[in-house]
Amino acid sequence: MMKILVHGKINGIVQKSNDPINFLGTVDKKTGIISDKNHDLFKKSIANTILVFPSGIGSSVGAYTIYSIKSNDSAPLAMVCKKADLTVATGCALANIPVLIISENEFDSLKNGMKVKINTESNIPLSIYE
Repeated sequence: MMKILVHGKINGIVQKSNDPINFLGTVDKKTGIISDKNHDLFKKSIANTILVFPSGIGSSVGAYTIYSIKSNDSAPLAMVCKKADLTVATGCALANIPVLIISENEFDSLKNGMKVKINTESNIPLSIYE
């Protein structure tokens, strides 16, 4: 069952990670590039993507990092995860970035490069398009 944490309407391309993200220590605030060499998105940018990942990890201060990357125009257009921790929920609420919580099966069905529409006012808040 999909849950909406932060409302919004956006179209974009999926950037998927199977690793949790520590926004405080892993994401460059100015560029949105993942700087942790052990992360599966190392050297990739999350800017202007639909970021699909299992969950956030780390300090609640990471919420301010999410706000900072939004202020620097290097944030994802939306975030989609299996579990919303306090960091992701708070950061996205502050930065007005749509957030959806999805099931394991929905997570597995999303692939890198897919084009998706998010419209939290719709009966189908997340859909794939060509």
